[in-house]
Amino acid sequence: MKTTRFLVTAALIGALYAVLTLAILPLAFGTVQFRVSEALTVLPMFTPAAIPGLTVGCFIANLMSGYGIPDQVFGTLATLLASLGSYLLRRHKWLVPLPPVLFNAVFVGSLIYVASPNEGALWFNMLTIGLGELGACYVLGMPLIFLFEKHPRMLGGGLPR
Repeated sequence: MKTTRFLVTAALIGALYAVLTLAILPLAFGTVQFRVSEALTVLPMFTPAAIPGLTVGCFIANLMSGYGIPDQVFGTLATLLASLGSYLLRRHKWLVPLPPVLFNAVFVGSLIYVASPNEGALWFNMLTIGLGELGACYVLGMPLIFLFEKHPRMLGGGLPR
C-alpha cells in the first residue's frame, strides 16, 4: 500500500509538472523563461515521492524543448539535483526553494549558452534563468508551502516528511 501511494503521488506530481510546463509553452523555454511548474519544486519538503515525480515530469516537458537531447539530459539532471537539495533542506522552509534556483541557473543557463551562443552571454543566461526560477520558486512556491503546512490533507494527508 505504501509503495502504491508513493508511485501514485510521484506520477501525479510528474504529470502536473509536465502539464503546467506545456500549458505555457512559449514561456517555458528559452533565455528568459518562467515555468509555473517550478513552484512544485517545493514538494520534496512534504514527500520524497516528489523527487522522481518532478524529475520524470521535467523530462517529459523537455521532450518539447528546442534544445533536444542536451536539455532532456542536463535540464532533467538539474531538476533531479534540485529536488534532492530541496528534500535535504526540508527542515528549513525558506531554503527549500533555493536549490532549484541555483541548479537551474547554472545548468540551464549554461545549456542555453552552449546550444545557442547567439542568445547572450553565459552570465546573462544564468541571470535570466535564475530570476525566472526565483519568481516561480519563491513567489509561487512559498505560498504552496504555507498552504500545505496549513492544510496537509491537500497532499493526501499524513504524507511522510
